[in-house]
Amino acid sequence: MKQILIAIDQLANTIIGGWADETLSSRAWREERRVLVAFIDGLFFWEENHCEASYISERERMQLPPEFRA
Repeated sequence: MKQILIAIDQLANTIIGGWADETLSSRAWREERRVLVAFIDGLFFWEENHCEASYISERERMQLPPEFRA
């Protein structure tokens, strides 16, 4: 289910002009959209610094299958 939600997130990001393999959270952090980051982090209140963690995860390619991460 988590993969489906991430795919929907990436689709939404792509529809509004973002990269196809990036989540809205990662993009908000990368583009330094402070208000959007605060909003998204508030939605994921149980995760500390959700947008920043998403960005780091993207940079480290953690969304990819293990064999593609190197």
